[in-house]
Amino acid sequence: MTSASAALPQPGRAKAFLRLVMIEHSVFALPFAYIASLTAMYQRDKRIDWLLLLLVTICMVGLRTFAMAANRIIDREIDARNPRTAHRELVTGAVSVKSAWTGALIALAVFLGAAALLNPLCLALAPVAVVPMVVYPYGKRFTNFPQAILGLAQAMGPIGAWIAITGTWSWDAVILGLAVGIWIGGFDLIYACQDVDTDREIGVRSVPARFGIPAAIWGARGCHLVTTALFAWYALATGAGPFFWLGLLIVAAAFLYEHTIVRPHDLTRLNRAFFQVNGFIGIALFVCALLDLVVRGLSV
Repeated sequence: MTSASAALPQPGRAKAFLRLVMIEHSVFALPFAYIASLTAMYQRDKRIDWLLLLLVTICMVGLRTFAMAANRIIDREIDARNPRTAHRELVTGAVSVKSAWTGALIALAVFLGAAALLNPLCLALAPVAVVPMVVYPYGKRFTNFPQAILGLAQAMGPIGAWIAITGTWSWDAVILGLAVGIWIGGFDLIYACQDVDTDREIGVRSVPARFGIPAAIWGARGCHLVTTALFAWYALATGAGPFFWLGLLIVAAAFLYEHTIVRPHDLTRLNRAFFQVNGFIGIALFVCALLDLVVRGLSV
């Protein structure tokens, strides 16, 4: 009876893997992939192709799952030495390294399979999108600016989503991708502030660890100012209407709020800024962008 029970699938392992890759954090990247996809569809024939949108979703979730699993695997020894991350599943043994690699490779195969179903350019560029996902966790070992690598990785989402719809390169998508990458790199500067003491002790490199928390906070503010400007540029480049500009005003207000509650000498509300405010930014801009496209004639 015991051996038969052991052979059965264990739902707890799947849940532990989903916790490992923090699947709920897809909310940060997916809205911008949808903005790019829907804008490309609007420019193409003003009709939503739901199958393509589904494939974009599968690509995004697959690649992000692979990236998070690889990150956790590569960083597991560092995580074990940091009190904040010592509870992570690979450290506690809730997920084995073998299981994590299995999940990561399955997610990678799903990503590549969905890219192959989209168009030849997506498949050809898919390996390029994977590279920064693997390089990023190593970045904290050789550069004080690993957030720049993270930003590059995140910029791939909107660019890839646009290519998924059109099969061609788009500089408009590059503008949106840069906005997203600089935005996420900026708030990762804030997030890294909570680990300054530990990072310095164990040799992890980052902007806060090298230059201090005030420099990181000011760097994040600069990043988010540039992000706002890039969103405005994207709106102008794509001929966005009033609803998108309303969304941009909401985003700007959220950035101001975020940098009001997180200060160099007060990080007590850092998690609220990281999880709640940044999640709200993505969803708010997506909703406004969708409304804008529908009002302008996008057929759902």
